[in-house]
Amino acid sequence: MAGLIGRKVGMTSLFTPEGDVACTVIQAGPCPVVDIRTVERHGYTAIQLGFEPVKASRLNKPLLGYFEKKGIMPVRILREFRVPDVGGYQVGQVLDVRVFHEGDFVSVVGWTKGRGFAGVVKRHGFAGVGGRTHGQHNRERHPGSMGSNTFPGRVWKGKRLAGRYGNERVTIENLRVLKVIPEKNLLVLSGAVPGPRGGLVLIQSY
Repeated sequence: MAGLIGRKVGMTSLFTPEGDVACTVIQAGPCPVVDIRTVERHGYTAIQLGFEPVKASRLNKPLLGYFEKKGIMPVRILREFRVPDVGGYQVGQVLDVRVFHEGDFVSVVGWTKGRGFAGVVKRHGFAGVGGRTHGQHNRERHPGSMGSNTFPGRVWKGKRLAGRYGNERVTIENLRVLKVIPEKNLLVLSGAVPGPRGGLVLIQSY
């Protein structure tokens, strides 16, 4: 099981024996191993990876001290990946797209595009209230009745209402690795990946 941190480059299509396949290009790694979690010390096994080198002046002193202690160049992003065995990893080791191979299946974690505060029609697909003809009213895109009266005298928990829409962590599973381009640190995956161009993604194999 391997994992990498990357950024979504964009979408394109590839012609394969199965036909024209929509795919996502991801710039993944290189990711240094910053720390190793063990059962004896932490209660679980995982590796902590870094991504995107950053100037030391952009980090606070605790983080700088952490990287100096590990002997690692400062990085902007730190993420953990659970692995069944940490025996094959060591601090300072650098992982790149060559940990994946064409034909592998991976899961990708991304953060959906934020759409701000949205109403029920946009957020949940409500039909709105009433028609748009035979009399003017200003409740076309309103949620309608809340469905409660004297009892319980409040809005039921879980009621779908207006609110913040998007900017949620989403995992897409079973994406096939179509191409690995080590010289450019690129992965080409079948299907779509959540998030905007340039958005952070976490890739992990099974």
